Amino acid sequence: MTAPATRLRHQVRWWVCAMLFFATTINYIDRQILSILKPLLEDEFGWSEADYGWIASAFTFGYAIMMPIAGRLIDRLGTRFGYALAVALWSLASVSHMFARTVVQFGAARFALGAAEAANFPAAVRTVADWFPQKERSLATGIFNSGSNVGLVIAAGAPFVALSLGWEAAFLMTGGLGLLWLAPWLLWYRPPDTHPRVSPAERAHIRSDQPAVATGRTRYVELLGFRGSWAFMAGKFMTDPVWWFFLFWIPSFLNSSYDVDLTALGPPLLAIYLAADVGSIGGGWLFKALRARGWSANGARKGAMAACALAATPIMGMLFVDTMWPAVALISCAAAAHQGWSANLFTLVSDTTPKTAVASVVGMGGLAGAVGGMLIAPVVGYWLDFSGAAYAPLFFVGGTAYLLAFAVIHLLVPKLESEG
Repeated sequence: MTAPATRLRHQVRWWVCAMLFFATTINYIDRQILSILKPLLEDEFGWSEADYGWIASAFTFGYAIMMPIAGRLIDRLGTRFGYALAVALWSLASVSHMFARTVVQFGAARFALGAAEAANFPAAVRTVADWFPQKERSLATGIFNSGSNVGLVIAAGAPFVALSLGWEAAFLMTGGLGLLWLAPWLLWYRPPDTHPRVSPAERAHIRSDQPAVATGRTRYVELLGFRGSWAFMAGKFMTDPVWWFFLFWIPSFLNSSYDVDLTALGPPLLAIYLAADVGSIGGGWLFKALRARGWSANGARKGAMAACALAATPIMGMLFVDTMWPAVALISCAAAAHQGWSANLFTLVSDTTPKTAVASVVGMGGLAGAVGGMLIAPVVGYWLDFSGAAYAPLFFVGGTAYLLAFAVIHLLVPKLESEG
């Protein structure tokens, strides 16, 4: 009886990872509903592509300005209460969409949602840094990050809710999911040093390859002195806009390019987001596998990131694709590559910065990525209006972003080591 009980307690960190997975799933359900319902809403409200671009930009603007603030608050409040506050606020913001009728009102609701959702990744990455040794962080990050793709798959069911109960009901139901998550998080979650179900063996495992915990707070001016901070911000700024483009425009692309109506979006979106799930977990697993083969932490992290960057390049072939399923296959490959890249990019922060500053640095990088997304959304909207919905050049640009970002990161941080 004793051995099984010890093994169960030794897995508490993976239950924590499961909670992060569900929070990230809910986060992405809430942010994706609008793009899934875009064809229906633009018919009802007469949006142009530029109108939708500005609404999408409002989300990324809120996300951008709150990212560094959210990261700082998570580092100060701690993940238990900070995460709970964020989930409560973004759930209410999601529900607020049901009252919007104009472009400005939808933009305001998106701004509020983006501002509240900014805390998810700083909180989740900080929690992983607290609960996992370095050798497991990429896998844990890949697992919780895969929740984003599960959220996108679930969000693909929104048309059925909208067509049967009205589009307002879709926002009401998805916003309520976050409020359901709060109770188990607040009742069960504690830091590893005080969690009653963490065994001494698991606590020792968590600390097995972590440096001594730093004390005190790190000022932003000090964070900007870390080369790892700049590498993370550069990577986010250069590649997050590609993911924002996928989130905001893939449903519309399928609708306008291949006449896929609202009720038929499910299968192609399911294929894309399931591939992204595989990429998220696979990218985290790849680092662990390379380490197990004797690669250094630097070589394994860079090797995993380079593999993901190369896997994104086939999407440039969209210039030569005329039918839906080959296009879906290329987008799926790029989505998987992005999520594998993202799992390793997030873990780069805990590789190179003090643990007490992880959420703050993630917030700074999130700001950089959201600014990139905020700038690109109106440009995409105007381009599509101007070009008559010519998507292929946009995919071509997206296929080059990861290799360029990898080169910049390697120049900034040629060797991974904590600066704190």
